[in-house]
Amino acid sequence: MPPGLGTFGHGGPSSSRATSSSPPDGNASEVARDEDSQEWIEALSSEGSIRDEAIARLHALLMRAARFEVTRRALAVSHLRGGDLDDLAEQSADDALVAVLAKLDRFRGQSRFTTWAYKFALLEAAVKLRRHAWQGREIPLEPAQWPRFADAVGSPQAQAERSELLAAIARAIDDELTPHQHEVLVALALNEVPIDVLAERLGTTRGALYKTLHDARRKLRQKLEADGYALRLAE
Repeated sequence: MPPGLGTFGHGGPSSSRATSSSPPDGNASEVARDEDSQEWIEALSSEGSIRDEAIARLHALLMRAARFEVTRRALAVSHLRGGDLDDLAEQSADDALVAVLAKLDRFRGQSRFTTWAYKFALLEAAVKLRRHAWQGREIPLEPAQWPRFADAVGSPQAQAERSELLAAIARAIDDELTPHQHEVLVALALNEVPIDVLAERLGTTRGALYKTLHDARRKLRQKLEADGYALRLAE
């Protein structure tokens, strides 16, 4: 769980609670944590120097989270140098700060505020790193994983049944899906293209792609069931 920074004792924007004695029981501890989170919300919702200071400290926390995630995933973007990674972490923290401030009213107190905010920076950094990892790469339009599935171990009968099913799925993909559904299904479900990367390439949203993927799977399921194949495609 990410700690607070500087004088924000226990993640709150006030230093007065940092020197107080520990609560005597679990319930009191929960109350203290809720109060710390409330102090964050109040400071970030205020005006003037109080808000400015809270924003600065929140940005520092988000930078810490973004740097952690960038460092953890750096091997996936080995073409980026140290300065580029630092810039990416800063961009992630900046975007996470904007997102947190825009969604303050959605904080429900189910976790500490710092934990809730920390996740925004992790997500922003992960998305940016995935995009960089796919930069300049073509989106594969054919199911590259068919051979791996077909070569799976099993009895000769099981392998024959699996090959027959895969052939039926391939035919259904070609015959039943629209070109857009075909592209989305192959990219996301078979070739594991990150959905945010595909959304950016196609100029659409993650939600729209999820809807397309759902519709494509439904069509395939209906076709395969009509042809006598017992198959449940994961939603």
